[in-house]
Amino acid sequence: MLLTTAPDTLPETTGVEILNLLLPHHRTTGRLPAFQPPTGQARLPAEAFPRQLRRIADFVREGAPIAFTLPAFPCKSPNPAKALGHLPDMGERLSLAFLDTLCQEIERIYPPGAHVVICSDGHVFGDLIRVPDDHIDAYADELRALIRESDLRHLSVFDLRDVLGDLPHDTKRAHVHDRHAPTLEALRAEVRTDAPTLALYRGITRFLVEDTAGFTGTRSALQRECRRRAYGVIQRSRAWGELIADHHPRAVRLSIHPQPVGAAKFGIRLLDAPDAWTTPWHSTALRGLDGTWTLMPRARAQRLGRLVHRDGRPSHFER
Repeated sequence: MLLTTAPDTLPETTGVEILNLLLPHHRTTGRLPAFQPPTGQARLPAEAFPRQLRRIADFVREGAPIAFTLPAFPCKSPNPAKALGHLPDMGERLSLAFLDTLCQEIERIYPPGAHVVICSDGHVFGDLIRVPDDHIDAYADELRALIRESDLRHLSVFDLRDVLGDLPHDTKRAHVHDRHAPTLEALRAEVRTDAPTLALYRGITRFLVEDTAGFTGTRSALQRECRRRAYGVIQRSRAWGELIADHHPRAVRLSIHPQPVGAAKFGIRLLDAPDAWTTPWHSTALRGLDGTWTLMPRARAQRLGRLVHRDGRPSHFER
C-alpha cells in the first residue's frame, strides 16, 4: 500500500505498516537469527510494541518524517583479536547502508520518510573501556565521512561535541554523569532484581574482560575490575540516554542491545551474527561464498577467509 499523503484518519494503521518493516530485524536475547519466534508460534504482531506504535503514529498524524535515535557506533574494540583497527570498516559500512535502506523502505509506504540519528557514545565512557579519545574522534569523523560519501541521506551523527563543543573530554564525561547518571546504589539494586539489567551487566562485563589488554594481575582480579567498570559503563550509558531524550524528546528510541518485547527501546540487529550481542565495532565482517555477510571476531574470520583492503586500509575478510 503506497500512501501519497499522511492521512489523519489512519495514523495507527500506517504505524503498524511501518513497524512491520522493523520487526524482521528485532534484536532479542539468545541466538535466534534476527526476529524469529519459537517454532510453531506466529510472529508477534506490531501491536505487541505499543510504545513504538504510539510514537510513530504521532509523526504520521502530523505528516512529519519519523525520527529514530540509535545510541551506537561508539568506537572500535581495542582488542586486535576482535577488530581490524580503530577506524570503521566494512562492518560499519554495511550497517550504515542497512539503516539507510530501512528508512528508504519506510519512505516507500510513508512518503514523509524517516531519519536515524546515530548517537555515537564513545566519549561518554571512553575512559572506562580504555579507548583513547583521539581514536574515538577519528572513528566518529570517519562515520560522518562514510555517510556523506555514500549519500546516506537518511542518517546523521550526534555526539558529545554537538552538546558540549570543545570542552576537555573528562569535563564532558563528568558533566553528563553528574546530571543524568543513576546512583551506583540504585543500579546495584536493579541488577539484583531485574533480569534484563542483569543480562546487560553480564554482557558488558564480558566485553570488558575480552577487550582488556596488558593486564598483569590474575584472571579473578581482572573480572573484579571489569565488573566494577561495567557498572560505570551502564551508569554513563543511562546518562547518555537521558541526554539524548532531552535533545530528541519525540524520537523513537532504538537500541543495539537485545530488548524485551514491549520495552521502551526497540532492539535492532544491524547485521547477521551468531550472538545477539555482537556489533560491527566488536567484530569483523566476513563475506561468505554465497555473498552473505556475517560478523565475527577477527581471529576467527582470518582463519576462514583472506583479508581484503579498501582505500588502503583493512576492510573485511572473504572466503
